[in-house]
Amino acid sequence: MQKLKLWLASRWVAAAGFMAATLLALLPLIAAAFAAPLVLLFLHSPGYMVHQVEEHTGDRFRTFVNQRVFGGREALSVGAVLVINLPVVWGLNLAALYAAYFWGPGYGLVAPYAMLVNGITHIGASARFRSYNPGLGTSLFLFLPLSLATLYAIGPVAAGFHLAGLGLALLLHLLIIAHVLRQIRGQTA
Repeated sequence: MQKLKLWLASRWVAAAGFMAATLLALLPLIAAAFAAPLVLLFLHSPGYMVHQVEEHTGDRFRTFVNQRVFGGREALSVGAVLVINLPVVWGLNLAALYAAYFWGPGYGLVAPYAMLVNGITHIGASARFRSYNPGLGTSLFLFLPLSLATLYAIGPVAAGFHLAGLGLALLLHLLIIAHVLRQIRGQTA
């Protein structure tokens, strides 16, 4: 299992870049076949993949978090980065797209809210540390415009859909924070 984790850790970021390019090449067909809310939800997957290339090339984000945010402690592990980004982020965006397709756009709101929360988190970290952090560029120039455009395109669905989407996005980020804090506590115990 360790061998698989190391193999995947050394290749997933490059694969994300190629997958983003492939998904973006499908955009004209997707745009011709589906309404704007679904097209925008589709774009969350390649959008996140482009963000992940900026963020994780050379293990930059994990290094930033561990060195800058947590003073050299191993708060964010390689395994956690893989789980957060592959099954959770990619799975969340895929599930949101299918939910919106089968049940209506309101069911996909977790994707733009997760993207918006992530982008705001990067901007907040930049303000806190008064410096660039890996992922800041795509947060400003991709995450904010895409998530806000998607929220606008989905429009005024019932408030419960927005509350559920935002609540799930916040819960996801809180679970990541809880995991990181548990890692830190385990190192000091």
